[in-house]
Amino acid sequence: MLGDEEKKRLPFFCGVAFYFYQYISLVILQIRGGLSMGNKTNIVDWPTITNFVVDVFKAYGVPEEDAKICADVLLEADKRGIESHGVNRFKPIYLDRIKAGIQNPVTNFEIVKETPTTAVVDGHDGMGQVISYHSMNLAIKKAKQYGMGMVAVRNSTHYGIAGYYVTMATQAGLIGITGTNARPSVAPTFGVENMLGTNPLTFGFPTDEEFPFVLDCATSIIQRGRIEYYARIGKPTPAGTVIGRDGKPKTDSAQILKDLVSGDAALAPLGGIGEELAGYKGYGYATVVEILSAALQQGSFLRALSGIGPNRELVPYRLGHFFIAIDPEAFMGLDAFKKTCGDILRELRNSAKAPGHDRIYTAGEKEYLVWQERKNSGVPINESVQKELIKIRDELGLTQYRFPFED
Repeated sequence: MLGDEEKKRLPFFCGVAFYFYQYISLVILQIRGGLSMGNKTNIVDWPTITNFVVDVFKAYGVPEEDAKICADVLLEADKRGIESHGVNRFKPIYLDRIKAGIQNPVTNFEIVKETPTTAVVDGHDGMGQVISYHSMNLAIKKAKQYGMGMVAVRNSTHYGIAGYYVTMATQAGLIGITGTNARPSVAPTFGVENMLGTNPLTFGFPTDEEFPFVLDCATSIIQRGRIEYYARIGKPTPAGTVIGRDGKPKTDSAQILKDLVSGDAALAPLGGIGEELAGYKGYGYATVVEILSAALQQGSFLRALSGIGPNRELVPYRLGHFFIAIDPEAFMGLDAFKKTCGDILRELRNSAKAPGHDRIYTAGEKEYLVWQERKNSGVPINESVQKELIKIRDELGLTQYRFPFED
């Protein structure tokens, strides 16, 4: 029972509790909506940011239909919560390279060799998203007719999130697989020189659930795009993910980005530095992707992908990709595949949880949940990217756009 004195104080404590609850609720909303207390971020609705990105690509010389593909791939990353490959990279990875003359805004998609189930494509340094979109569509078409299809690509550029292309396959009722090499940033086990790219090996499976199984991850512990994101928000890179020439870990995100270019730092493969946590496994998988992204199509590899010429000038990256589509109907049928796939995923999620954890996720689930939260709001944009978007808009005279973070 409360005494008279406690009863007198009750309204005060209730008021404090109420305002504390309001404050915590606001913090949660800020985090969910992308508003960081230390680095302000505002939400831009999907139609506005989509139209803006399309119009900017067009202003840089990309044909309208290609610009729509590029924007769709770019923003799909943000829709899935993969900020390292979304609008965060719009300017430095795409616009700056077009402006520098090392990436062609008009894509010449050339099929240099083709069989009923395979093709080799030369992208002639065009837009990586456009090259990859048409390459996966070609693989899908072949798989629908012959059960399997594979397309190998050379002389391409950064293609965005790999998960976009395997999702194209799952939406067609197919299994999708893709990989790409990239500019050197990963050291081989027991090495300190950045030789391999982050080289994602990505799979997509249709399921009987609301979302497909999509495993989209680099063969390094961390990828360059994530470090770029950390540098933008002033966050250190986790220790053990980057190794210096002295063999010691590096954590200063901004400095790491400079050192990756100069060769004074390298990313660690999955498993980490050395053999203690089986770093040779990530190193091996990265090598598999490098080979499939270069040997089948006779493309560039390793140091030749640095983007730096013999006189230290900027040159095209000339990346390689591969795309595989498999039709479950050529085996035991799509419905049977989807059910078994779903059964496996559900059984994994329903297995015993570790202490302190009440949920197990499967690949693609978290991205699906992020989209459920963001689809009716928009893309969270941090302060440094806000400044970039305003500068791009003003330089191009796209005065029809005004962003919420300007109010």
